[in-house]
Amino acid sequence: MMRVIFGATSLLGTMTGIGQYAFHLARGLQQHPEVDLTCFYGRSFEREVSPRPLRVKGPLRTAIRKYVPHAYGVRRLMQQVRFNRGCRKNQFDVYHEPNYLALPFDGPSVITVHDLSWIRFPDTHPPERVRAMDRYFLPSFERASVVLTDSDFVRNEVLDVYGGAPERIISVPLGLDPEFRPASKEETHAVLAPLGLEHGRYFLSVGTLEPRKNLKSTLSAFGALPPALRSRYPLVLAGMKGWRTSSVEKLLAPLVQSGEVRVLGYLDRTDLARVMAGALTMVYPSLYEGFGLPPLEAMGCGVPPIISTAGSLLEVVGNAGLAVEPEDIAALGSAMTRMAEDSHLRARLSMESRTRAATFTWDRCVDQTVAAYRRAIATSR
Repeated sequence: MMRVIFGATSLLGTMTGIGQYAFHLARGLQQHPEVDLTCFYGRSFEREVSPRPLRVKGPLRTAIRKYVPHAYGVRRLMQQVRFNRGCRKNQFDVYHEPNYLALPFDGPSVITVHDLSWIRFPDTHPPERVRAMDRYFLPSFERASVVLTDSDFVRNEVLDVYGGAPERIISVPLGLDPEFRPASKEETHAVLAPLGLEHGRYFLSVGTLEPRKNLKSTLSAFGALPPALRSRYPLVLAGMKGWRTSSVEKLLAPLVQSGEVRVLGYLDRTDLARVMAGALTMVYPSLYEGFGLPPLEAMGCGVPPIISTAGSLLEVVGNAGLAVEPEDIAALGSAMTRMAEDSHLRARLSMESRTRAATFTWDRCVDQTVAAYRRAIATSR
């Protein structure tokens, strides 16, 4: 049995895509017959796999980042001390960091690279995040025995930018949470009714409100739709507020005031699954994506997505949705209109969405990850 130390700091606080990946993967590893899993939460080593709130809340964390020089570096150094102490007490066979930046470890390590957006689109990230990635990623990458990516697209990106032996970099697709499944009008009513939403009568955009998700194009395309269509099918935004949202907020303000756009904020997974299952379509014209978990989850609900041609999205969605260039606002508006007015198209894509989504499973992701651990251990020997 492999004794695996798993970096679990992405389970702290509000979990977005990387947190969901780490959670589902760790839960699967915990049940795998070949794996003896221990999670490192930055302060402690634990057997339990569970999301948990941060001890330092949002406003205080923001203040620390702003006024404490090198706050991330100091925190990482403290984590390294605790990590080394715990590793000396235990004899782990392999260390997996699911969030890019592995700590130095005296043994084989595996890292997961979700995308290279801080390199390709640095202006879509906070400067402190770009600085941390620039400083710590390359050493993490060079130490890793095996590098996992979410898609073939990201694997090719990594090879293009960093090179290395192709067999060392392995594409392992993410899985679909069973929570995201088709639901009837009756099943979604308890969640949708308090939000003032009607099953099958709204466009949905899901993701952190940040530049890379290209919400400006979504809002511009929606705002150009005929008033009657906007009134019949409002645009619903689900996701926590990110950074650099001032330009988005200017576009949002009149549409929110008119009731044509509804901002729900962050939703827990159960409520999000019901909101997703009740949508007409998901609108997701991201500028750059390493996988695209929200479109996959929409597909699992039988809701066909409208995606951009950027990054890995076509690799995930295939022919189960409509694809447009990320900043082609006219094409995006046309796709939204087609989804609203062509019920036969929507029904066909809904069926294709469910079929394709079923091929993405966390069991497969876990098995392929365990195979990567075996390779990392064998390589180190």
